[in-house]
Amino acid sequence: MEEQREILEQLKKTLQMLTVEPSKNNQIANEEKEKKENENSWCILEHNYEDIAQEFIDFIYKNPTTYHVVSFFAELLDKHNFKYLSEKSNWQDSIGEDGGKFYTIRNGTNLSAFILGKNWRAEKGVGVIGSHVDALTVKLKPVSFKDTAEGYGRIAVAPYGGTLNELWLDRDLGIGGRLLYKKKGTNEIKSALVDSTPLPVCRIPSLAPHFGKPAEGPFDKEDQTIPVIGFPSPDEEGNEPPTDDEKKSPLFGKHCIHLLRYVAKLAGVEVSELIQMDLDLFDVQKGTIGGIGKHFLFAPRLDDRLCSFAAMIALICYAKDVDTEESELFSTVTLYDNEEIGSLTRQGAKGGLLESVVERSSSAFTKKPVDLHTVWANSIILSADVNHLYNPNFPEVYLKNHFPVPNVGITLSLDPNGHMATDVVGTALVEELARRNGDKVQYFQIKNNSRSGGTIGPSLASQTGARTIDLGIAQLSMHSIRAATGSKDVGLGVKFFNGFFKHWRSVYDEFGEL
Repeated sequence: MEEQREILEQLKKTLQMLTVEPSKNNQIANEEKEKKENENSWCILEHNYEDIAQEFIDFIYKNPTTYHVVSFFAELLDKHNFKYLSEKSNWQDSIGEDGGKFYTIRNGTNLSAFILGKNWRAEKGVGVIGSHVDALTVKLKPVSFKDTAEGYGRIAVAPYGGTLNELWLDRDLGIGGRLLYKKKGTNEIKSALVDSTPLPVCRIPSLAPHFGKPAEGPFDKEDQTIPVIGFPSPDEEGNEPPTDDEKKSPLFGKHCIHLLRYVAKLAGVEVSELIQMDLDLFDVQKGTIGGIGKHFLFAPRLDDRLCSFAAMIALICYAKDVDTEESELFSTVTLYDNEEIGSLTRQGAKGGLLESVVERSSSAFTKKPVDLHTVWANSIILSADVNHLYNPNFPEVYLKNHFPVPNVGITLSLDPNGHMATDVVGTALVEELARRNGDKVQYFQIKNNSRSGGTIGPSLASQTGARTIDLGIAQLSMHSIRAATGSKDVGLGVKFFNGFFKHWRSVYDEFGEL
């Protein structure tokens, strides 16, 4: 108990250090009240920053693919009394006039969770956090079978985004994803998630530097970055010829029998029952807290499980406190797939799940058509995606006064050429939200001689017409197989996003017609 009190006192001191004192005396009482409410929130009282960081590390380790991540969040939402709505069903009878807490899933990789207050109306808009939940990976090809090479078993794979480069060499790679199967004697096709963790089933070996120039790269992604999965001998267990029953699977001949047997066993089905599969390779090494003073978090797949995790945990924190009977707000977190390859899929940001959820739920709630133009004109969307921490070894690539550092707070992403959706009102809005919530804001903008990355922000802004703000949690080594962020940054992200859901409407009202 004494240790818990010490942790809470330290958190209070930290929050006080990060708080910007208001300049107007008549605001002091309200600010102190709001700060006390923030300190008593779920994510502060029951967790310290290191606890939240460790929970994130466990989450990344146990949920290596997008399918696993969405399944994890679905289970978490179920536990916190969110009601599942099938996208294929009619929502008119599922959402009553009292509103409530709901979520829906598309394709197993695209999820939208929302809280609809009883007193909501179109003029109140929607408070949205959108984030992408896919991460750079390597995909098993539809036909992954390759002949053995001098006894080595190999599988054919394809890069998802910018992978299969030198960063993926000599890593311990697991395999996981979704299988489709049909049990014998039935006509129903079902799915199962599989994950080889902690076993690394393959590795892409580099060439020793002793061989000279061929070892230097860049390496051909088709012929020189092929994962090795084994070196089986003819008489070892599991290397038996395929049975007549196994040959009934439509996947037989497309993938090596050892792989089919392995993933079927993980799923608890027979090889003959396998119909199709979508499998990723991933780094199985677990994340960790690091640095002499434990200032950092090292882990794979930070981009963008980092903002996705923080946003969803923040929504669940907020849901524990909100009374939908009294609320007039509509709040949602929508997690998208396929951002890393352009978002132009049904489960990507350009597939319209957010727009569909808002339209269907609002009309079911009001029992009449809703003017969606009014809804979006009064809404705020946070496009939450990771951005770049300052790398001290490359100071020349950063714009002075426009780069974030670890363990300070959320970072606004700015770009005058439209690669980010943030405008001047959005910037001022986030700064005021942070002030009310006792947070600090950092800024990132590229130099004129650099190129910018992209986010889902411009897509969501152009599809809805809602004011959209690009921001996120900053990280080092973006698009590496293993990256880093501050050990406090997950908790700071949860805190900021939770404050967004609490205060966005009242803050945005201050901007009037802007």
